[in-house]
Amino acid sequence: MSLGLLIIRLIVGLLFVGHGAQKLFGWFGGHGLKGTGGWFDSIGLKPGVFVALLAGLAELVGGLLFAAGVWTPVGGILIALTMLGAIVTVHGKNGLWVTSNGIEYNLVLIAVAVGVALIGPGAYVLF
Repeated sequence: MSLGLLIIRLIVGLLFVGHGAQKLFGWFGGHGLKGTGGWFDSIGLKPGVFVALLAGLAELVGGLLFAAGVWTPVGGILIALTMLGAIVTVHGKNGLWVTSNGIEYNLVLIAVAVGVALIGPGAYVLF
């Protein structure tokens, strides 16, 4: 069971670290704070750069905590909240299926983050 939780935590957590780094630093093909902030402004989330900073920090910190198995409930909540924000602001109006840019994938990530937060990180944690 612990090995399975480790795999889930590492994959999901590190991918969220990457998403946060895209927003904050422009790494991994991201647009950085200015570019992401401009997009947030364009969809009505103002001030865009500040919202991008908050979203990027939530993804980066949440992903690090989740992957490391440290304060896993906090990491899971940060991940779930960013996905809930994505549903409310972007995907919710598009229905369920990801083929229509809907909420399907966001719901899967929320279920994983909340599920692991409730179960606990397992035996393999950073410290």
